[in-house]
Amino acid sequence: MTILTVLLCIIAFVLLITWGKVNAFLAFLVISIATGLLLGVPFNKITGSVQKGIGDMVGSLLVIIALGAMLGKLVSESGAAQKISSTLVNAFGKKNIQWALMLTGFIAGLPLFYNVGFVLLIPLLFSVAYQYKLPVVYTGLPMLAALSVTHGFLPPHPSPTALVGQFNASMGLTLLYGLAIAIPVILIAGPLFSKTLKNLQATPLQTFQSKPLPEDQLPGAFNSFITSLLPVILLIITTVYLFVENPMGEAGSVAAFFSDATIIMIISLAVATWSLGLRNGRRMQEIMGWFAEAVKDVSLILLIVAGAGALKQVFVDSGVSNDIAAMLQTSSMHPLVLGWLIAAVIRVCVGSATVAGLTAAGIIAPVMKHTDTDPNLMVLSIGAGSLMFSHVNDAGFWMFKEYFNLGIKDTFRSWSLMETIISIAGLGGVLLLNMFV
Repeated sequence: MTILTVLLCIIAFVLLITWGKVNAFLAFLVISIATGLLLGVPFNKITGSVQKGIGDMVGSLLVIIALGAMLGKLVSESGAAQKISSTLVNAFGKKNIQWALMLTGFIAGLPLFYNVGFVLLIPLLFSVAYQYKLPVVYTGLPMLAALSVTHGFLPPHPSPTALVGQFNASMGLTLLYGLAIAIPVILIAGPLFSKTLKNLQATPLQTFQSKPLPEDQLPGAFNSFITSLLPVILLIITTVYLFVENPMGEAGSVAAFFSDATIIMIISLAVATWSLGLRNGRRMQEIMGWFAEAVKDVSLILLIVAGAGALKQVFVDSGVSNDIAAMLQTSSMHPLVLGWLIAAVIRVCVGSATVAGLTAAGIIAPVMKHTDTDPNLMVLSIGAGSLMFSHVNDAGFWMFKEYFNLGIKDTFRSWSLMETIISIAGLGGVLLLNMFV
């Protein structure tokens, strides 16, 4: 009954948007409250769940999305994006630009949360697609597949790292096995799957589209690359430092402060304001005008992402994930498949990959004690399951839809199917690896 209720609420949400033409944020609020009532959340706690979900989601993404949009607008208007795209095409060739972007996504995805990496790299993707008139979904999907796989499979991302601790697995072996599985999965869900989307038309946000500038007015290639990717570079450096040195006391506090994505974004935007703006003769008033336009363009995205957070929190507070897990725990299937299935079902119903992964781990941990299942592979199996079929209750679904300006149907066809391929191919890789380790 619980799963049926969740499915009916999700269907009602989709119908409100597609058939009723209701604004997605308003639809989220209505469905979140209705879902809470149907799932038995106490009347006096439903609005609290909605507010907590909105606060948690927006609180973690507001600054990143807003500053990321500002940085993207500056990179676009200054001509840095034009310089980057021409340099990439000259280096890799127009036919191989997917591979260049996929490699960029993989490297950036190692230290970055998915949402952060998405916001930081999307201007680069759009600039390449605009300048060379490439199909943007086809061109960009390999980069997003790389970001998604690193987020779900590889430490030091939160869910894989937490699962390593919960199963007493080896961080090093999990990372090694994860890389062995991640690379073929990215190739399948990225370059291979994207070939089916060459004719999918999309007109992304105008924020990242600017008029071509004469070559002599463009910033240098080194300045353009370093400034645009400075957040990624700083996050990689600080993450590696914290992991290798593990500083304690005051040094640890300082390092943790400067490794925070918000602080890094503020520093990066300040550097970009000087290196791409003031240094190249732009007035501060003009630059601030670009920033204001950028925030306006992403304001609706923030509301929609907040709405997804509200629905997710209602599902969590109603105990849906625990009910589903209890239903599946008595199954006699292979533990690796069971772990993947529990995570996959919770992910589809709740929307959060992290919640799905951690909930599934708590349920499957007792089963692990009575089997000889490799704990490192269980981490990866649950990680793969937690990426299954992202849809309307996942913030990533809406970020992809709104940034790429796609309809619901095409978002399912591209984004949701890509995530499903990653999840199933990931499980296949885990089972294959299980035959040899």
